[in-house]
Amino acid sequence: MTNASAVTLSKQQDLVNYALGSLIALYAYSRILQVFPGKVPMLAVVALHVLPPALFALIHGSVLYRIRGSVAFIVICFVVGNIFENLGVLTGFPFGHYYFTGLMGPKLFVVPVFLGLAYVGMAYLSWTLARAILKDLQSPLSGSHVITVPVLAAFIMVAWDLAMDPIWSTVLHAWIWQQGGAYFGVPLSNFLGWLLTVYVIYQLFALYLRNGPINSKQLPARYWRLPILFYAVSAAGNLLLTVPRRRIPLVSDPAGTQWNVRSIIAACAFVSIFVMGAFAFLAWARLARRNTDASG
Repeated sequence: MTNASAVTLSKQQDLVNYALGSLIALYAYSRILQVFPGKVPMLAVVALHVLPPALFALIHGSVLYRIRGSVAFIVICFVVGNIFENLGVLTGFPFGHYYFTGLMGPKLFVVPVFLGLAYVGMAYLSWTLARAILKDLQSPLSGSHVITVPVLAAFIMVAWDLAMDPIWSTVLHAWIWQQGGAYFGVPLSNFLGWLLTVYVIYQLFALYLRNGPINSKQLPARYWRLPILFYAVSAAGNLLLTVPRRRIPLVSDPAGTQWNVRSIIAACAFVSIFVMGAFAFLAWARLARRNTDASG
C-alpha cells in the first residue's frame, strides 16, 4: 500500500469513526430530552431514539459485513420484526394482547414504522456484544457459534426490553397491554415473545454469515468498543429517568391495577445497571482481554 493510499484509508476510517461517534452523541441527546418532556414533540424524541441506532448499524455493520451483509441484517430485522409484531397485535401470539397508540407515528399495517426500525439498531448492538462476549468477532460463524451467538444475542436484546417496556407502555402509553401484566403492567409472555422473535432474526443472520462476505482485514479495537459504548449509553439513559421531577405518582393498566411510577422507573434502572450493564461490562472485558492477548 502506497503512502497516499494509507493516508486516504486513514481519513476514511476517521470519517467513519466521527460519524459513529456523532450518532452515539445524538442518541444520548434523545435520552436527555426524554427527561424533559414537552420541550420537543414526542414524535421527534421517538425518531431520535430509533434512527441513530439504525444508522449506526448500517455504517458499522458495513465495515465488517460489507454493504450487502449490513443491508441483509437490516432487512431481516425489519421484515421478521414487523411480521411478529403485526401477528402479535392481530392474534396475541407471541407477545400477548396489545395494540399501539399514535404516539410512535405512522404505521405499517398495525405496527408503527419506527418500531420496526427500533429492532434494527438495538438488535445490531446486542448481536455485536454477543460476538464480543463469545470471543468470535471477525470470522464467518462456524461450529457451535452458529447457535450460541444468536441465543446469547437474543438474551442481551431482551435485557433492553426489560429495561424499557414498562416505561413506554404503562407510563407513556406508546402501546397498551389490554389485560395488564405482572411486570408493572407488562405480561411475562411479552418477554418470551421477544426472545423468540429476536432469536429468529439472529439465527437467520447467522445462517447467512456462514457464506456471507466478511472483511478479512484486522479491525482496530475502537471499532468494537463503539457498539459496546452505544449499548451502555442506552442503559445509562434509563438512569436519567430517576432524576427527581414532578410526575404523576400512579398509573393504571387496563386490568385496573395501579402502579407506582417511581417503582417502575427504579426497577427499569435496576435492570439497566445489573443486566444491561453486566452484558456491556462483560463484552468490554472480553475485548480488553483479546487485545492484551494479541499484543502479548
